[in-house]
Amino acid sequence: MATQTLFKWRHFEAEMILLCVRWYLRYALSYRDLEEIMAERGLLVDHTTIYRWVQHYAPKLEKRCRPHLKVTNDSWRVDETYVKVKGVWMYLYRAVDSQGNTLEFHLSITRDAQAAKRFFAKALGTSHTMTPRVITVDKNAAYPKAFDELKAAQALSAGCELRQSKYLNNLIEQDHHFIKRLVKPGTGFFSFETAWRTLQGYEVIHMMRKGQMQGVRKGDSLGQAAFIAELFGVAI
Repeated sequence: MATQTLFKWRHFEAEMILLCVRWYLRYALSYRDLEEIMAERGLLVDHTTIYRWVQHYAPKLEKRCRPHLKVTNDSWRVDETYVKVKGVWMYLYRAVDSQGNTLEFHLSITRDAQAAKRFFAKALGTSHTMTPRVITVDKNAAYPKAFDELKAAQALSAGCELRQSKYLNNLIEQDHHFIKRLVKPGTGFFSFETAWRTLQGYEVIHMMRKGQMQGVRKGDSLGQAAFIAELFGVAI
């Protein structure tokens, strides 16, 4: 999609829109915090406008980043964390490999075998993930049931092992902290759709920070900004 179409009818320059979206998804800021920061830099933009930008462009950013993800390894660490949506706790399923690279994520209303199965199926269908040799989970009884059903359907290889160990899952539990830190400045999400759009942005920026994008180094914030601008055809 052409840049002029992506940013058509916007009252601000494309590079400023991407700056606000990138900062919101990267740092633990509320929309009002970002409104004040932009005002100090001479950009008078209402926090509700920034919210609309994030809702519109975060999923587009995630979609554009997907083809650039590096391939992960075959040792999966799977867990779920809690996200409040309209006052109700929902479940964000997440997985990393043994090097801490994000495999996949999925927001679910329920925490049961069907939700776990949907998450596993999504991760298995992602182009940057390898077929797992071992999947490490906690003691949640839903995981073995989902695992067995996928093995019976031959979606998982016969040699794949399910390992239930809370200690070995510390890696994914530590990785949750990044998402929790970003969600904290707000008061929770007001709808499932709002939560999902925002979480897609949080997760893909987190992947980028961890060095999972081809041609973008870990810790290179300027390179990451340039990469995002290039994805949207914007000069910075």
